[in-house]
Amino acid sequence: MPEVSGPSGLSQPRECSDKSTSVHCSALLFDLDGVLVDSTPAVARVWTRWAIERGFDPEQVVARAHGRPSLSTVKELLPNADHAAENKKVERAEIEDLEGVVPLPGTLELLASLPRGRWTIVTSCSRALAEVRLRAAGLPLPANFITSSDIVNGKPHPEPYLKGAAVLGFPAAECIVLEDAPAGIQAGKAANTKVIAFKTTARVPALRAAGADWILNNCSDILAAGSSISSVHSRLTLCLSESF
Repeated sequence: MPEVSGPSGLSQPRECSDKSTSVHCSALLFDLDGVLVDSTPAVARVWTRWAIERGFDPEQVVARAHGRPSLSTVKELLPNADHAAENKKVERAEIEDLEGVVPLPGTLELLASLPRGRWTIVTSCSRALAEVRLRAAGLPLPANFITSSDIVNGKPHPEPYLKGAAVLGFPAAECIVLEDAPAGIQAGKAANTKVIAFKTTARVPALRAAGADWILNNCSDILAAGSSISSVHSRLTLCLSESF
C-alpha cells in the first residue's frame, strides 16, 4: 500500500482507485479564493457595493474582479481615479467582511497529507487579506507564499506562478497549479505548468477554453499518494477523480 508523509513527518497509508487518473509533480501551487477557501459570497458583496456606488453593473464587475488583483480591476474601470485610494477601500471592505469564509471541501485533508515545502499559495489577494482569510478558514499559512504584494504583473501574467515555484525551489514546469478562474489558469499555462481547474466559480467551457489540463469539483477529488517523500528529488503522485 502506498504511503505519503504528512506535515507531522508520519507516513500515512494512501491508495488510489482504479478509476482515478494518476499525475506526478514536484510541488503544488494553490490559488486561494475558490480553491482552498470559499470567499465568493464575501467577494461578491464587496464588489457589488463598490460597483453600485460608482454606477457600474455589479454582475459585470464581480465577474471581472474574480481571480485578479483588485488594483487591476480598479485601474480598468476608473482610469482617472486615485487607484491606490480606491484599492485601499476595496481591501479594507474585504478584510472586514469575513462572513461565510470557510475552507472548501477536502482542503484541510489534502493540505494535511502534503509534505512541507511541497506546496504554497499564489493569490491575487494582498498579503493582509490572504492572511485574514486563511485564519478565518482555519487553514495553515505556508512559510513563503505569493500575494499581489509580491508581484508587478498579476494573473493572467505568468509572474505570480513563476515566483510561487521559485519560493519552493522547483522549476515551474515541475509544478501543478490549482485554480478556479480563467485568468489564473492562463497564468499557470503561461508559466509552463500543468493546471487543475475547479468548478467552484467559472463554468466548465470557460475552464477548458483557458487551458485547464484537468477539471475537478474541489480538493476532495484529489488524493496524495506514492512513496514517502524523503528527498527533494522525490516526486508527488496525485490521484484525480476527474469530472470530465
